[in-house]
Amino acid sequence: MSEELSPSDPSGPEALDEARASDADAWATACAEDLAAEQARRRTQHGPPPGSAAEELRKLVDAVSDKLTSLQSPLFGAVAGPAAQQVVKQVVEQAKAAVEPVIERNPDVFDHLAAAGNELLAAYRSAVQAQERRWTAGDDRGPDERRDRGDESGPGERIDLD
Repeated sequence: MSEELSPSDPSGPEALDEARASDADAWATACAEDLAAEQARRRTQHGPPPGSAAEELRKLVDAVSDKLTSLQSPLFGAVAGPAAQQVVKQVVEQAKAAVEPVIERNPDVFDHLAAAGNELLAAYRSAVQAQERRWTAGDDRGPDERRDRGDESGPGERIDLD
């Protein structure tokens, strides 16, 4: 028997389209639930994902400023200590006030700088690995060609240290 419905059937092709749509919605819902569960599992396992480069810079500035303001230095002495700490706090606040508008206006710039840094690191790593391969493989000359023939007294190779 065919799967086509007869024209007299009240459930017709519209009902079939609705069933397919509900199946697609169920699939999309199941995929979204699986994705949310996987993201939650990764967050518990690895912690929250890093934010954008601008957010990370903001966190760095906050952490450094907190550390600087809480620093108690014996170099300032008992008398100059409070005044010196007030100066440090003012400098930190001025630095934060100067950095914050730059971060707000140009958040994409920091993402691009972070990507460029990653590219530079990859290029450096590639160059170092290539050089290490050359070092460990040795040069193309054979041992007879590398040997200094000026002194035939032994099987060793003469190394010029100058």
